[in-house]
Amino acid sequence: MKPNVFTRHPAMTGETYGEHFVFAASVGSRLVLAGLAALVHAVLPFLFKTTASRLLHAVHSDVEQRRAEAVSRINTP
Repeated sequence: MKPNVFTRHPAMTGETYGEHFVFAASVGSRLVLAGLAALVHAVLPFLFKTTASRLLHAVHSDVEQRRAEAVSRINTP
């Protein structure tokens, strides 16, 4: 069966559409929260002093780990 536009990219990373959706939605949600925390911090610098950077570091770590897992799945015979 030929992959459609919704499943082609997830299949390339060894994921189902649902797995990819959940992970991408999680990343997007945390980035939005980091952005909101940074905006509040810009106006009220005594709030959310490390929230945005902490969330960004966590997202980066999760994305890199997921990428490494995808590369491993693709390269495993």
